Amino acid sequence: MPEPRPSRPLRVAVQMDPIEGVAIHADSTFAMMLEAQARGHALWVYQVQHMSLREGRGDPGAPRLHRLTARARTVQVERTVGAHARLGEAAVLDLASMDVVLMRQDPPFDMAYITATHMLEHIHPHTLVVNDPAAVRDAPEKLLVTHFPELMPPTLVSWDVQAIRAFRAEHRDIIIKPLFGNGGAGVFRIRDGDENFSSLLEMVFATSREPLMVQRYEPAVRAGDKRIILIDGHPVGAINRVPAEGEARSNMHVGGVAQRVSLTARDHAICRRIGPHLAARGLIFVGIDVIGDWLTEINVTSPTGLQEIDRFDGINSAGLLWDCIEERLAARRAAGGEAGPETISAPS
Repeated sequence: MPEPRPSRPLRVAVQMDPIEGVAIHADSTFAMMLEAQARGHALWVYQVQHMSLREGRGDPGAPRLHRLTARARTVQVERTVGAHARLGEAAVLDLASMDVVLMRQDPPFDMAYITATHMLEHIHPHTLVVNDPAAVRDAPEKLLVTHFPELMPPTLVSWDVQAIRAFRAEHRDIIIKPLFGNGGAGVFRIRDGDENFSSLLEMVFATSREPLMVQRYEPAVRAGDKRIILIDGHPVGAINRVPAEGEARSNMHVGGVAQRVSLTARDHAICRRIGPHLAARGLIFVGIDVIGDWLTEINVTSPTGLQEIDRFDGINSAGLLWDCIEERLAARRAAGGEAGPETISAPS
């Protein structure tokens, strides 16, 4: 028997990049907001730079808890190009008064991103943050995958130029990625004999203190880089992202084309292996990347692909996600938990 829907509308704050710029027919956050609104939930939006953390009010002599706020705006969304968001006036919102905070700002996964996870820990799990902010901080997408070495292609994470040279000598055709990049930015394929290899390493390490991820190039990427969406550790669908002609990267930001695809037995085996670990960490909404038989990334910060999957498979993946969130909140209420204090100044 399915879990009952919430007994009252939920209060949902969405931490995201400016909503005015979203691509409404592709953006996964927008799909999540449309579904929340269809269920009667109230929505606020704010950007991470509008967050504030300070000590809260308390009784004399009692511990003073920190108070996390954001300058937020109410929002109503609709799938109308150019008129997709109706925003209220900005006001200071106590994020502990929310039932759910969706952490959906795009990477880079830098110190600003990490700081936001520390701040959100002050309200989670009393307010359900999706995904768990501590788990997001402890699971950089290109490092989390290294905990499952049997699922990965040969991979090196290193600052050591000599180690990178040795890896290249072993595998000859390699992919070099910035460890905390996103959207395919800064990803290079270095073929055997490429004379730009040394210059590339010099350029990267002259401007960055971060190590590089180096992987064996997988020719199977020409047939596509599969993005599989997992909700609470279970696969709900996938899309195949095929690189454009003359491009080594399959990311749709750089011209990759989405195609319909089914999950293989190997895909299911990968999901069975990693799914329980993701769910146990509170990583409710995850997108993994699979090339051929190999898991290459586990994306936990701001996964994408919901709308493409829905169009190909005729499902409502955002609905499945909200089913999971509502079930978690229902379980919390059954255990005696409930929402926190009121807003300081509720948006109108």
